[in-house]
Formats: sequence, structure tokens, C-alpha cells
Amino acid sequence: MKMLLTSNKLKLITFLVIIISGCGENTINNQSSLDKPNVVSSTTIIGNLTEEIGGEEINHTVILQPGVDPHVYEPVPQDNITLENADFIIYNGHNLEPSIIRLINSSGIRAEKFPAAELIIPLNIDDGETIEPDPHVWGDVQNVIVMVEGIRDQLINLKPEGEEIFVENATNLINELEELDSWIKEEIATIPSSQRLLITTHDAFQYYGNAYGLEIPGTLIGISTEEQPSAQTVRNLVETIKEREIKAIFTETTINPALIETVAQEAGVEVAPDELYSDSLDVRGTEAETYVGMMRFNTRTIVNALR
Repeated sequence: MKMLLTSNKLKLITFLVIIISGCGENTINNQSSLDKPNVVSSTTIIGNLTEEIGGEEINHTVILQPGVDPHVYEPVPQDNITLENADFIIYNGHNLEPSIIRLINSSGIRAEKFPAAELIIPLNIDDGETIEPDPHVWGDVQNVIVMVEGIRDQLINLKPEGEEIFVENATNLINELEELDSWIKEEIATIPSSQRLLITTHDAFQYYGNAYGLEIPGTLIGISTEEQPSAQTVRNLVETIKEREIKAIFTETTINPALIETVAQEAGVEVAPDELYSDSLDVRGTEAETYVGMMRFNTRTIVNALR
């Protein structure tokens, strides 16, 4: 009988040890997760930069999914929960994502906020009624380097013990961006100067054009995809394409291609076979899943169509 009790006691002790050990492991894992600040990015482009810099030092969430247009996105209830649980929020700014910005600035969101693109003095677009900042600053890689430095510094303030990793990650990314900037200039230079004319659906490539020597003689709609082109705008764009003898025009991944394809038919010009990425990266596993990959893809698409 005593042997049976002893055996049962041993089993009970072993069982308790296993439970306690398991609880201890979970506590350590949970504590490790709790040590990481919750960082939320608004768009896929901002999200990719933040992920590259923050690495494993942060818990990171991106609100917009690949292929979603930030200009017209309407937040869902989960977005509000995500933002309420954030320690730090990084967004583009310059009114790229108006509905998300309104939600970020609502009274229930107490996290620190950082509009990364607002480190850049924007190009101003005059539509005849108002002057608006052009939010598509990432078209110039040098602007993105400034944004990377800003995100790096903000993450260091958020988590000082991660400084060494943040600095290393940001330095590696900046080196990659410097190489990208030089490569784009070399590629665009292979297009005959008279053919360096870029026409897209919406006005998202002014920074790219200014930085890399492409003229943008017209677009179908302005900086926001909420706009609808008038019949006069379509006629003017068709005439511009004919007069300038533009070789090809471009659709974009986040915009219905029907309108720009109509313009191409009326102008008797080709639509480039590949769409450009303007406001969003692509899904994981594709070349354009990162900012660097997107810029390389866009540049090759433009060069192949115009050269």
C-alpha cells in the first residue's frame, strides 16, 4: 500500500513539474513578445520599409493589403482595434491615405504617430481649384533614404535597446537604395531622349520623372484615384499622345485599366504589356513584394516599352 502511495506521489510530482515548466516557458515566450512594441504601418510601402528596419525587434502590422488603393480605402472595425493596440503608428501622410489618417487622428488612438513622407517637402499640384501636396514621394529613391533614416530614429526612440539592430538594418537598406538609385538612372538613360515621355492613369510618377529624367506630359486623372476624368481631359490626353508621338502608355495595378485603354485606342498607341505599381506593393513571393523590387520592376517595364 505504501509503495502504491509513493508511486502515485511520484506521478503527481512529475505532473506538477511538467505543468510548472510549461507555464514557465509560456511566461518567457509571452514576456518576450511583450518586450516588443506594437508598431502599425498604414500602407504596404511604409510597411516594407518598417519591416526591413525593425526586423524581429518589433511586433509589426500593416493595415493595407497588397494591391489595395490607399486613396480610396475605407477602414474596417479591425483597423480601429489594431490602431488602439498600437504603441507606435507610421503612415505616409500628405493625405495619401485620407480615411486611415482620419482614423489615426481620432480621439481613441493614443499611440505616437509618425508621417514618414512628410519629412519630404512635397511637390505641389494645382488642379485649378486647390493646391495639394503630391504624396507619392517614394518615386524618388533619395526621398526614401530620408524616410528610412526617419523611421530608424523613431524606432530607436521607441525601443532604445534595439538601437544596434535598427542602425545595422537601416544601413544595409540605405546601401541597397543607393545602388537602386544609380541603377535606375543608368536604365532610363538607355531610352532615346525624345522618347522619355511617361503617361499613366493617375498622377503618381512626378517624383520618379523629376529624379530620373522622364517628362510626364499628361495623365488621365490627378494625384487621387477618387477623381473621374472629364471628356475634355480624355480628348486633351489623346491629342497630346498624338502630337508628341508617344510610343506607349501605362496602366497601374490599383486602377481599372479600361479608361486608359480607351485613350490608347483613340490615340492609336500601345498599352505597355505590364502594369506599373503606383500606390501598393504586390503579394509575397513576387518581385514587387518589396519597395526595391517594385522600383526595379517599374523601371524595366518603362524602359522596355519606351526603348
